[in-house]
Amino acid sequence: MNENIKKRNDLLAQKVIKGLESRNMSGYYVESKEEALNQALSLIPKNSSVTMGGAMSAHEIGLVKALKEGEYDFIDRDDYEDKRAAMLAAYDADFFLSSANAITEDGVMINIDGNSNRVSAIAQGPKKVIFIVGMNKVCNDVDGAMKRARNVAAPINAQRFGLSTPCAKTGSCMDCKSPDTICCQFLITRYSRHKDRIHVILVNDSLGF
Repeated sequence: MNENIKKRNDLLAQKVIKGLESRNMSGYYVESKEEALNQALSLIPKNSSVTMGGAMSAHEIGLVKALKEGEYDFIDRDDYEDKRAAMLAAYDADFFLSSANAITEDGVMINIDGNSNRVSAIAQGPKKVIFIVGMNKVCNDVDGAMKRARNVAAPINAQRFGLSTPCAKTGSCMDCKSPDTICCQFLITRYSRHKDRIHVILVNDSLGF
């Protein structure tokens, strides 16, 4: 990585962490995917029950693989014939893994969801939530974060899932009401009432969408 970009990210990450801490959330900054994996595993005791939403970043750092192969009770939706049962099991899990569609410089996270299982679990249910967030997700403010979520993350995810939405065809949000829309619920996480519940691992890399 270019040294100037790294220096900028180092400084910006500290600003984000300070913002998270002011919002009763814990923040960490790591230089690589490997360090992100080690940081995440250090937060999850052995034998914990762990599940997740559609967090590509957790896959990218190797966390999902490590949990499946380690001494953890990983609740994998792919193992359930009844997907709703898997989603409901998430609310009673020790840990829920997620990423953010965007995060502001002062620690506010934006997430958009179609089925809403991910945003509902972030808001309430699992004992703890661990976010894996690449520095590519950091935006100036909530307005910028919302624009990123709708015009970057949502179109890419719609294309990834093979959905027939206007954004999948145009690459940007059309504020649609398509039956396939994944922009059903918007969650703004600006404060955690429960200290030590939400942990955000910022990674000096480009992760997810």
